[in-house]
Amino acid sequence: MSDTLFSANAPRPLAEILRPRRFSDIIGQEHLVGPEGALARMIAAKRLSSFILWGPPGVGKTTIARLMADEVGYNFIQLSAVSTGIADLRKALAEATRLRESASKPTVAFVDELHRFSRPVQDALLPAVEDGTIVLIGATTENPSFSLVSALLSRAKVYTLNRFAAADLHRVIARAEAHFERPLPLTDDARDALVAMADGDARYLLGLCEDIVATDHPSDLDTIALATLVQQRAPLYDKGQEEHFNLLSCFHKSLRGSDPDAALYWAARMIAGGEDPSVVFRRLCCAASEDVGMADPQALVQVMTAWQAFERVGLPEARLFLAQAINYVATAPKSNASYRAFDKASALAKSTGSIAPPKRILNAPTKLMKELGYHDGYQYDHDHPDAFAGQSFFPDELGGHDHPVLYEPNERGFERDVKKRLEFWNRRRKQAPEGKD
Repeated sequence: MSDTLFSANAPRPLAEILRPRRFSDIIGQEHLVGPEGALARMIAAKRLSSFILWGPPGVGKTTIARLMADEVGYNFIQLSAVSTGIADLRKALAEATRLRESASKPTVAFVDELHRFSRPVQDALLPAVEDGTIVLIGATTENPSFSLVSALLSRAKVYTLNRFAAADLHRVIARAEAHFERPLPLTDDARDALVAMADGDARYLLGLCEDIVATDHPSDLDTIALATLVQQRAPLYDKGQEEHFNLLSCFHKSLRGSDPDAALYWAARMIAGGEDPSVVFRRLCCAASEDVGMADPQALVQVMTAWQAFERVGLPEARLFLAQAINYVATAPKSNASYRAFDKASALAKSTGSIAPPKRILNAPTKLMKELGYHDGYQYDHDHPDAFAGQSFFPDELGGHDHPVLYEPNERGFERDVKKRLEFWNRRRKQAPEGKD
């Protein structure tokens, strides 16, 4: 074969052809590359310091790194953490040292997917960054706080790149059309659908543009024809990493905030991204107890019943049970009184240590225990009116009837009735003899 997949004569991807050639051509990141942006100020000063570019795929991390090195006249070395080991890194650092000595100018070492470097490889970068052998520009799609070693983070600022907005992606399409010297054969609705398919990724969008032009379709494609032509991109969602926890947090806060529409949306986002439905149900259980609690005790029952039905019936019908459970929890009256009560109980237990319980509420299965006063004075509640004797179950050292109040129900939902019941019992307790050991 004269030409291979890796032949120098192979056509370049459109994303590479249209990669910005000047810093001023960068779009979508005006907060960094605009006149007052931090990266623009570095270029104006003609001096780069190490930094990390954090953002989703296809928003220009590599382009920014390359153009910044060009603008200030630095040498440029590009590495990929996916394929670079410790030996390769040492060779690159040796080359950077040679370039600094021969050319008398700094070298930018751009490391794509920096989060994929192991801790030892990240640590190996530190001396070269500290002594000025390289100016490190790292690119990562994951939160640097979790994926990079603290020593490296302390030596490099982190700049966040935005996901491209729809207006930015329409500008990308316009550049593609200028390159092809003709408009894409799309209706207005299909053009908007194409932008939605890209999900904020300009590189992916340009790949779609190439596919559409390659079909040489004789008429404008509508949204249905476009959908059959190109496969919609899977949503950006990493079940094991930060996006997993971000969407779960959005889901839980929507439930707590009594917004069923938002809760349904975030749950759908997670399911569409391939999340295990049991993860969503577990968070529903937590919200049903933490945020609804005794204001509607049926919330937890509803969630567990829906979960059981989901597992027995399976998708696609089972989505109905998930939706019903989400709507129930989101629209239920809210109270975190039980949650707060256990926090206060835990703090009280920790601060009071191993105080002995009152002997009157301890069983006395042996003669010796009876002689020691165990169970002496205990009152069987069912022998009293309303099945309530009014005795104290707290240690006497904690005040007996005057013990700290832990559970304080709200005036919402079913908990309003619980509050009235507790107030009734508290009045009865004050009238009852407390009994001392």
